[in-house]
Amino acid sequence: MKTELTVTGMTCGHCQKAVQQALAQVPGVQQAEVDLARGLATVTGTADLPALIAAVTEEGYAASPAHGA
Repeated sequence: MKTELTVTGMTCGHCQKAVQQALAQVPGVQQAEVDLARGLATVTGTADLPALIAAVTEEGYAASPAHGA
């Protein structure tokens, strides 16, 4: 299953890496990719949406389901 999140608050490569690592540690995530320029995170696996959003929020960024996802 693929989930896309809109992530706001990222301004640099460090932000991108922090969000990607946080998402990768959520149980059920097989792969996490974060596109800094688009503010989009794509997660593959069985993790549920609230857990993914919580992981991003704990890093200090905001996340919501991407439109059309």
